[in-house]
Amino acid sequence: MNRKLMIRLGIGAAALFVAAYGLSPLLAAKSLVQAAKAGDERALERKVDFPAFRQSLKDELNAQMMAEMRKEAKAKGDNGLAALGMLLGPAIVGGAVDAFVTPQAISMMVKEGQAPGPELARSAVAPTKPKDEEKVRQSWGYRDLDTFAVTLTKEDKPDEKIALLMKRRNLFSWKLAAADLGDPE
Repeated sequence: MNRKLMIRLGIGAAALFVAAYGLSPLLAAKSLVQAAKAGDERALERKVDFPAFRQSLKDELNAQMMAEMRKEAKAKGDNGLAALGMLLGPAIVGGAVDAFVTPQAISMMVKEGQAPGPELARSAVAPTKPKDEEKVRQSWGYRDLDTFAVTLTKEDKPDEKIALLMKRRNLFSWKLAAADLGDPE
């Protein structure tokens, strides 16, 4: 009987560990969303790895900008100006991201369902209540064992999605460390 009890306790402990391991990103993501919706800057500072998030956002925005410039250059046949834009664009994007990615901008990303930019920085200074038609839907899911995505989609723009990627820091700790704005076309 002692052996059966030990086996049951071991199975119970393993099941508890697996449940905690699997549910920890969901709890962290819900906590991040609640802090963002409440505008709790201190909580957001603890839940976001700002240097990693800024770099990820720079990479995503640069990729989108390059794809757009290539598309315009092909359409207009103007390669000289497009090449200049491709050289200067990353510096401009980098400075803008460094300036605009703050706890307030993260909060607005969650509330508005879109990447930060000058328009979000202005609305972070003068907060407005979202209109009923601007509701943001959330979906949750693992990308891999160490990456959990919170995908935000505006109900009126279902094709425009932004995924906030939470990265595992240790067994049960997660931080917002990246953004996925979708594939540049």
